[in-house]
Amino acid sequence: MPVKGIKSNDQHIRNLANIVGDARSIIYHKEDLIAYDCDGFTLHKHLPKAVVFPKNTEEVSALVKYCTHHQLPFLARGAGTGLSGGAIPLNGEVVISLVRMKKLLSVDFENRRAIVEPGFVNLKLTNSISDKGYYYAPDPSSQYCCTIGGNVAENAGGAHCLKYGVTTNHILGLEVVLPNGEIIEIGANGILDEPGYDLLGLLTGSEGTLGIVTKITVRILKNPESKKTVLAYFDKVEDGSQAVSDIISAGILPAALEMMDKTAIEGVEAAAFPVGHPKNIEAVLLIEVDGIEAGLDEQINQIVEVCLKRNVREVRAAKDEAERGRWWANRKTGFGAMGAISPDYLVQDGVIPRSKLPEVLKRINQISEETGLRIANIFHAGDGNLHPLVLFDARKPGQSEKALIAGSACLQVCADVGGTITGEHGVGIEKREEMRFVFTDEEISAQTDIRDVFNPGNLLNAGKLFPTPGRCVEIKRELKDKESAAAF
Repeated sequence: MPVKGIKSNDQHIRNLANIVGDARSIIYHKEDLIAYDCDGFTLHKHLPKAVVFPKNTEEVSALVKYCTHHQLPFLARGAGTGLSGGAIPLNGEVVISLVRMKKLLSVDFENRRAIVEPGFVNLKLTNSISDKGYYYAPDPSSQYCCTIGGNVAENAGGAHCLKYGVTTNHILGLEVVLPNGEIIEIGANGILDEPGYDLLGLLTGSEGTLGIVTKITVRILKNPESKKTVLAYFDKVEDGSQAVSDIISAGILPAALEMMDKTAIEGVEAAAFPVGHPKNIEAVLLIEVDGIEAGLDEQINQIVEVCLKRNVREVRAAKDEAERGRWWANRKTGFGAMGAISPDYLVQDGVIPRSKLPEVLKRINQISEETGLRIANIFHAGDGNLHPLVLFDARKPGQSEKALIAGSACLQVCADVGGTITGEHGVGIEKREEMRFVFTDEEISAQTDIRDVFNPGNLLNAGKLFPTPGRCVEIKRELKDKESAAAF
């Protein structure tokens, strides 16, 4: 029976509504679709054809089969917090929103794993199991609102990935709807080293181009016995950068090792969670160690010694859990805090060898001077994951374009020193062309070949992840194959 309340003459809209069985489970009016024209990357905006809200895997599968049969482009979306444009409907897609699939399905403390639906919020998992002494390790700055399904798509990281790894290190199994609507399970038994190809690794970080994840089995960890956190203030950013390398070189593996420069400090102190950072310092390190209580003081003493050798102005430990919490709240609001000092900002996400930190930060400062745009640096210093934030005013002609140029230049610097163009935010549409900084056309073509095995019609999240030269190589190869066939 057709769903009542659908005021559209578009038969596709009516049929999609019938699949989800409720007029409240589909959005199709322009004024409502505007909320879905971009994700956290706001420099590009495109309206979807419709947004549908399935309640379970079967409805996702039915929606995908319908879109594939009728050649309607489609994509999956979580909370929309992604920062590279991965959920932007470039082609007027049907957006399959997974936010209503938000259950914690099961927790197995004995085997240290949990099963969640893709719309389950990251931090909510830790909050749900903390009373039993467990937590979920991946902690992106948006963890209070981002979904685990979105984390899987982007292979999200976070402040504590230095010691505990990024999302892929905590995924034990996936239920996936392929672009033809088929439902498959990968690693369903939580076995980490199954024979054959690493399909879990392939799907995690594929940015929604290979399938739609509908259930996720994750690893949960026992809370460490103790944590200790210190702040270290430096008058020179070079000294702070070198201290980062020295700490790791000393054989210390902090749970987190974060850094903010002067402009970033200005932002976080002007926003919601100021902690009183001095106004005239060039850099602050936020360092956390965790583990067995007995060994932590020794690690803290070593860290202090390293910082003192690098001309630290002040280094102090959090006096209690409340102060530690304020320090982390200050750091985790870093991106959003830029809104307190700039009308607009562009977040970048490059990775470099730790030893190259002083050199790269110097070059980023030069890019700032060349473009006339301020660049704040907030980053996971311990694993070399940089987040230059290019500050600009979109109301001023040409500044948006300048910001994109500056952001791309920062990524070029990362690639030039042996790094890469993303550590956790993904490529999406933001960094498609920058893929050429680290891959040849032939290497890009090999990756698009893999995509075509899963997504042969390229209806699922088309136009993401790969630059146009990759397609050019494919076309040239197809022409060459046809010429060879004709020769016979």
